[in-house]
Amino acid sequence: MNWNPDQYLKFSDHRLRPAVDLLSRIEATAPHLIYDLGCGAGNVTRLLRVRWPKARIIGVDGSSAMLDKARRASSEIEWVQADLAEWAPEAPADIIFSNAALHWLDDHAALFPALLRGLADGGTLAVQMPRNHGAPSHTGMLEAARGGPWFARLKERLRESPVARPEFYWDLLAGTGVRPDIWETEYLHALEGSDAVVQWTAGTALRPLLDALDEPWRSAFLADYTRRMAEVYPRRRDGVTLFPFRRLFILAKR
Repeated sequence: MNWNPDQYLKFSDHRLRPAVDLLSRIEATAPHLIYDLGCGAGNVTRLLRVRWPKARIIGVDGSSAMLDKARRASSEIEWVQADLAEWAPEAPADIIFSNAALHWLDDHAALFPALLRGLADGGTLAVQMPRNHGAPSHTGMLEAARGGPWFARLKERLRESPVARPEFYWDLLAGTGVRPDIWETEYLHALEGSDAVVQWTAGTALRPLLDALDEPWRSAFLADYTRRMAEVYPRRRDGVTLFPFRRLFILAKR
């Protein structure tokens, strides 16, 4: 997927809130080694550096464009390009942190126990994933993808429910002998600008679908999706578009 850092960071203040909420719940006082999986442009990774300035912090991402932006912003953090589906820590970590990244990976039943095994004794796994795939922002994307001649091109990239219910992760992690802390928050984002929800998803879930299409299908598909979003998420008289967004948080200490 061709990540566009500038598009993703259009709503950086809103995207940062869940990461800050997750970070505030981590109790570690003096970790030595911290990984930030799916670090993107590094804006969350830099918060880890502020919280734990003496730790060795490694940001891991698959996008060279994102990492280039991260490196320009901070040379005190190690930046590593890697496929998260194949990643493993070079040494047991005190914290494995991931904000809005692991939903891109399949087989969570294998992934999460593997992440726990990558922790040192007493280490913390801290994960946030969007669980908004049942909302119109995402179901409308599926409907637009299935409703045009481009469906054959897009069907392999559609991901209806990449994040399971909270109970799944409780059973999965409790089955390894840890007692996780799991919660959900639905944020009401007040977005500025025209076609705000489309601009939001164009930096994330919509990206792989747009990348798969050439013109004129790309513009036609985007126009169909934009029309659907305007009906469900109208811009209010004050210029704001209200965008409810649900996120799942997971903390597990080994």
